[in-house]
Amino acid sequence: MTELSNALERLLSSRITRRLGLAAFAASTVLLAGVATLSPAGAEDKTTVKVGIMSGEDEDVWRVVVAEGAKRGLTIETVIFNDYTQPNEALERGEIDANAFQHKPYLDSQIQAHGYRIVPVGFTAVWPIGLYSKKHASVAELPEGAVIGVPNDPSNEGRALRVLQNEGLIKLKDGTGILATTADIAENPKNVEIKELDAGIVGRSVEDLDAAVVNTDWALKSGLTPEDRIAQEPVEDNPYRNFIAVKEGSENEPWVKTLVASYQNEAVRAEFDRVYKGTGLSAY
Repeated sequence: MTELSNALERLLSSRITRRLGLAAFAASTVLLAGVATLSPAGAEDKTTVKVGIMSGEDEDVWRVVVAEGAKRGLTIETVIFNDYTQPNEALERGEIDANAFQHKPYLDSQIQAHGYRIVPVGFTAVWPIGLYSKKHASVAELPEGAVIGVPNDPSNEGRALRVLQNEGLIKLKDGTGILATTADIAENPKNVEIKELDAGIVGRSVEDLDAAVVNTDWALKSGLTPEDRIAQEPVEDNPYRNFIAVKEGSENEPWVKTLVASYQNEAVRAEFDRVYKGTGLSAY
């Protein structure tokens, strides 16, 4: 009987040990799962990032940003685009980690059109849009029926029309938002003709027009100078400041802060001023 009791005790002890072992294994599995939940894939700090920018003068500015990033332990690889519609598409698809080329009204219009999940994380610069003319020295000199070119993309057309409104050339309907079009013109006392052109063409067409509202970066590329500018939008509280943007959900990752710091510093500001010759302003 004693031998039977001892055998039963050994069997019971063995079963209890196995159960405790299985329980401990299950608990450790849950713990590891919890750790995995707290540290999702992609949350680790990156040391190399790809940033989409537009071709042209900004390439010179970003060479300094790349150097500043290296000082902070971040390798920045710039990806050059020639079409404004491409950097957001590339960012949404994960082909790049960030982009730096746009202002909020443009991003909002792109989100509305394509459903992008993209957010701004740090301001870069602002290029106050201006009214340029090779034929007239002031807005007052513009004749009756003057032909004025404006960019035809939604965000910049509304911006251009507001410049014309600020100068008394037109009046927009009450309540018109930042995406105004020529259909929103309520008054046109000088009967000016608004000619809608691609943003990259309007600056090169100034000599064929009485005047044109041109984005400052395109004005520079088109050979226009501040002396050709007869009006300019206000700089204070300008909603058209450009920024660095990333995919939604990445905005708090450490590499994002490093990337923004690599742009927002005096070395980059000095290069920006050299490249843009005062036509653009740092916005941080």
